[in-house]
Amino acid sequence: MAGEDGPETFLMSALAPAFPLELVDDRGRSISLDHFAARIVSLSPNITELVFAAGAGDKLVGVSRYSDYPETAKSVPDVGDASNLDLERIIALKPDLVIAWVSGNARSNVEKLEKLGLTVFATEATRLEDIPRLLRITGKFAGTSRQAEAAARVYEEELRQIRQSYSARRKVSVFQLIWHQPLITVNENHVISDIIRICGGVNVFGSVPSLTPVISPENLLAADPQAIISSMPSEADDTLAQSLPRGLLHVSAISNGHIFFVPPDLIQRQTIRLLRGAKMVCQQLERVRTSQENEASRNLSRAAPAGL
Repeated sequence: MAGEDGPETFLMSALAPAFPLELVDDRGRSISLDHFAARIVSLSPNITELVFAAGAGDKLVGVSRYSDYPETAKSVPDVGDASNLDLERIIALKPDLVIAWVSGNARSNVEKLEKLGLTVFATEATRLEDIPRLLRITGKFAGTSRQAEAAARVYEEELRQIRQSYSARRKVSVFQLIWHQPLITVNENHVISDIIRICGGVNVFGSVPSLTPVISPENLLAADPQAIISSMPSEADDTLAQSLPRGLLHVSAISNGHIFFVPPDLIQRQTIRLLRGAKMVCQQLERVRTSQENEASRNLSRAAPAGL
């Protein structure tokens, strides 16, 4: 019949499940399910958001503490925070799938859950492109591939537009401030570095081995970033300089007033909301470029011979 082989039919065929469902998680382990996951436990707030974004929020029976987005997530039973899980409560919920966070959950807790017979799929988004990948995986496991695919495509198009607009702009050196006492930042393997990169920025501590290294004020002075972006909780642009150690007034970002704030939920959580954070970062780095261009123009005018 006419229309049987149309785009919609092809898409549904491509999304049709084949049991057992077998996928490799971000630890490199093969995970298998012989049915769609109907009882899911999320072990981090970012995973909770992704499950909702993939259309499977109604399948969550337990979430980690601080799972506060979307609003509905607050009504799902709490199983402890990412580093201090209530293993007994998780087991009592009888989940057919537990989704863990590689860098956020204690490895020992994840291994205990697996030894107790629970199926654990571990995730980690180190690049912005990982978000649609994780959406699609969640959709496959939960039987919500249509919703997950739609969300993934919207995200991918928005990411393409951001990259096209900013990635080729003049480079700006950036220090990402996670905490101030001591100074904590991120290296190149953190998704925040990917945000900085697509905005035409360069993470000044990208090459440090640790994912979230502690640095000294002397390290920051030597790096001399042109912009500082903070994602410390409860901070705002006009108070950030006060939270930094004394003796940093000669850092270019501070002396020029190029200190910015992005809410932690929009830049630290591995969710679709990262693109909102990315847009903020891109606009902030544009302000730095504009300021530098204006300063260069003023210097050129002052240097020009009189009468020209």
